[in-house]
Amino acid sequence: MSSRQEQVEKLLGNKKGLSELKSRILFVVGALIIYRMGTFLPVPGVNPAAMAALLDQNSGGLIDMFNMFSGGALGRYSIFALGVMPYITASIIMQILGHTVPALREMKKEGETGRRKITQYTRYFTIILAAVQSFSITSALQTFDSAGGIAVVPQPGFGFLFTATVSLTGGTMFLMWLGEQITERGIGNGISLIIFAGIVVGLPGAVYSVFQSVSEGQMNALLAVLLMVIALGLTAFIVFVERGQRRITMQFARRGGRQATQAQTSYLPLKVNMAGVIPVIFASSLVLFPSTIANFVGQNEGFGWLTDLSQQLSPGNTLYMIFFGSLIVFFAYFYTALTFNSDETADNLKKQSAVIPGIRPGKQTSAYLDGVLNRVTFWGSMYLLGVSLLPDIIGQFVTIPFVLGGTGLLIVVVVAMDFMAQLQNHLVSQQYDSVLKKSNIKNYQRSSKIRR
Repeated sequence: MSSRQEQVEKLLGNKKGLSELKSRILFVVGALIIYRMGTFLPVPGVNPAAMAALLDQNSGGLIDMFNMFSGGALGRYSIFALGVMPYITASIIMQILGHTVPALREMKKEGETGRRKITQYTRYFTIILAAVQSFSITSALQTFDSAGGIAVVPQPGFGFLFTATVSLTGGTMFLMWLGEQITERGIGNGISLIIFAGIVVGLPGAVYSVFQSVSEGQMNALLAVLLMVIALGLTAFIVFVERGQRRITMQFARRGGRQATQAQTSYLPLKVNMAGVIPVIFASSLVLFPSTIANFVGQNEGFGWLTDLSQQLSPGNTLYMIFFGSLIVFFAYFYTALTFNSDETADNLKKQSAVIPGIRPGKQTSAYLDGVLNRVTFWGSMYLLGVSLLPDIIGQFVTIPFVLGGTGLLIVVVVAMDFMAQLQNHLVSQQYDSVLKKSNIKNYQRSSKIRR
């Protein structure tokens, strides 16, 4: 009797599903708290007051956007000042090389082993980019003074340069590791959640700045209400488009009695924005690249044009809008091509005896899917382009007293939706597992009665 009870308890389990989900959520919360604590750990040798005054003096450009993505870490020049942008840039380059370099293409075909090798190369490349960016920013910072003439770096030299470079590079390496741990042990994409946390912490300050501007008479109250309505409407529009799908009708041939064939209709859903928020993150990362190069060599003779180019690539300028928008459209098509293979989908449909009405299986199905996907991706890229550049367009006519624009809002909404979707998947899988356990218990009890 005791052995039977032990077998029942094994089938029933001890509610591991719920406790596992709870532990995953707590792990995400704990990891993000550690990230926020790290944004307040300053790099040794920097005057915090002079650094804050320098950012206020140069506000309104790429520095504000970079500071937003780092969760304010750049403003305090903490060890997490670079954020995860070097890792994102390295991932972009590795994905592009994975489609152009034959050795990497073969490595991708090796399955899990090849994926681990590519991930390892991405980590090494991240360290190199982080070291270059931290060295360039630290070198430029030694020459800056705040508006009051106070040096940002009181004691410049090799000691500060080495310490700051190692601290910033180590901070990026830690965030890269933390993001991977969140992905494996938590819920959602770890890197996206870190960027999400960095942007969300600026939301209360943005709301406060609006109310302060209204109370001081710097902004009309009706204009503030209009901006809030636009933000809410933009949020609703993002949710609506992210849930939008283009459904392709498919018919499955099913065998019935006496070899009769019955047609079963289903749909192949293609999301309007299949690439998600990745194109915006990639484009934002690459827009910051010219600024890094300008800080590194722009002070040298003959390279002053790099500094001018970096200034033209600041948010609100026409060149920035063209360059940033082009990158968004390119990465929308590029990442969609990575995530959806029309040839592979057509082969899978053929193996499952599924056909699209009026389209022959094989190459014609693949070509049809490519055509539909290109049209859907076009509207998806236009949606990303419009949402990302709308605040810059509005800023040409109205002064917006906060940094949280279309890019930040898009990232926040999409990452939150992805997190909730994965949370619901965990809940559904737990319910499914509990149903299976109950059915196994009933089968065991029936077999026990038969044995008696």
